[in-house]
Amino acid sequence: MADLKQQFEQAVADSKTLSERPDNATLLQLYALYKQGSEGDVQGKRPGFTDMIGRAKWDAWNELKGTTQQDAMTRYIGLIEDLKDA
Repeated sequence: MADLKQQFEQAVADSKTLSERPDNATLLQLYALYKQGSEGDVQGKRPGFTDMIGRAKWDAWNELKGTTQQDAMTRYIGLIEDLKDA
């Protein structure tokens, strides 16, 4: 687990130095995987309709409900590696 956590933290650092900015759908996926990997299932109420960005982020994270933190970390690492290779 400690090794996975280190790889996850490295992938988070790598995400800040990608050569190209990912599209919005990929950014939402990264956000959701990061939150699921670092905090677990979504908490709190869904933001109101006036907060469209917050609502989209909450919805993306909520779609991962039930995914283990380890699985989310692994998927996040893989997505960052794919983006680095692109």
